[in-house]
Amino acid sequence: MLSIIGREKEIQKLEKVKSSQKSEFVALYGRRRVGKTYLIREFFQYQFDFQLTGLANATTKQQLTNFHVTLQRQSSIHWAGVPESWFEAFQRLIDALESIQEERKKVVFLDELPWLDTFRSDFMISLEHFWNSWATNRKDILLITCGSAASWMINKLINNHGGLHNRVTERIKIYPFNLRETELMLKSKHSVLDRYQILQIYMALGGIPFYLDAVSPEKCAAQNIEELCFQKGGLLLTEFQNLFASLFKDSTRHEEIVTVLSTKIKGMTRKEIAKLTAIKTGGSLTRFLEELEESGFITRYTPFNRKTRDALYRLSDFYSLFYLKFIKNNTNFDEGIWVNAIDNTSQRAWAGYAFEQICLAHISQIKKALGISGVISQSSSWKSSESEQGAQIDLVIDRRDQVVNLCEVKYSINPFLISKSYAENLRNKIGTFRRETQTKKAIFLTMITTYGLEKNAHSASLVQNEITMDVLFE
Repeated sequence: MLSIIGREKEIQKLEKVKSSQKSEFVALYGRRRVGKTYLIREFFQYQFDFQLTGLANATTKQQLTNFHVTLQRQSSIHWAGVPESWFEAFQRLIDALESIQEERKKVVFLDELPWLDTFRSDFMISLEHFWNSWATNRKDILLITCGSAASWMINKLINNHGGLHNRVTERIKIYPFNLRETELMLKSKHSVLDRYQILQIYMALGGIPFYLDAVSPEKCAAQNIEELCFQKGGLLLTEFQNLFASLFKDSTRHEEIVTVLSTKIKGMTRKEIAKLTAIKTGGSLTRFLEELEESGFITRYTPFNRKTRDALYRLSDFYSLFYLKFIKNNTNFDEGIWVNAIDNTSQRAWAGYAFEQICLAHISQIKKALGISGVISQSSSWKSSESEQGAQIDLVIDRRDQVVNLCEVKYSINPFLISKSYAENLRNKIGTFRRETQTKKAIFLTMITTYGLEKNAHSASLVQNEITMDVLFE
């Protein structure tokens, strides 16, 4: 298991179910390419009593044929012909497991479970019967189910209202790597990228292990991004379409919502999304938003001092944002297209927003740096209601100890300089925030930058807390 990077909490859960004195039913889910299958295979050192991977876009007959061939290869028992139903298939699996004489946990791994549940296949009823009528009567079965279609895993399995209701004994959601884990993975590939360049990689690819594994250790961040995203045959050139098609049966609406959200970096309300996508603001929109949120593409948050009904939805998947911003409409595959465009206006604007997103994804690290890990708080953004061009705060940490951290996030290749005009802008933000929110709490201005602040009179008089990008790698 030395090859598993991060995943400490997930490993603890797997250790627990592996050593328990009863049969266990594990549901593992997360977005495509996030490393679900890798984690399970590495943890169990590729030793399973039965392992099956569902086929994408296959018929029930094809799925059953795949089951038959796989079971024949992994069991000493011989069966004549493909099972005619999932009920019969699971009966064969029972026979195979009962033939194992060792007194230990028998591990069954069903990967891409949603793909097995084809139309009118009775797969779920058969799985239910397998678990309820046989596995729960034993103490030695460990059933691990895995799927990228997070909405299916939640609605059809974990929150099942039928015979599998409350049968899942352990639920594990696999998240993208944070910056610490990303750095560890790149170092394991002998990469010499410094943290500033790792930030650039993260901004474009996010913490998706499959994408990070394609990073060439001998090339700089810009060269890697160009090779993966802008050259013909690049791994991530067409990943966007494959990504959504593999997760959702009809992904058109999901892509529409994500595309619309990419145009407004601070987020949109349900009504705004409905207006721009022509999706009625009812049950269908709710389902699409929930599926995207559960799959890790969007984040819902309530702005400071606002009510839940004022919640905004923000595109939080780094690769999707980068694809829609730079890759989708690119038709120029000339060498050097990304490298030569470094530091142009479009790249600077994107980098600034992406760095904000990175900070929002690393709140726990920021709180630790501030020494408030144990303080209950709520994190959000804030925008003045006085005008469309009113003051905005990138990150507000509203603390239970009567303090509010107003965080300004600045991405820069050098130590950031607070000029006289910017200092005045900051004072205006703080004053507007206090006046409009009418907060009685102490306000601490917190600067989050890549390389810190250039010390001068303005930084000394205004800034209570200073955090650099190194904190985000903790």
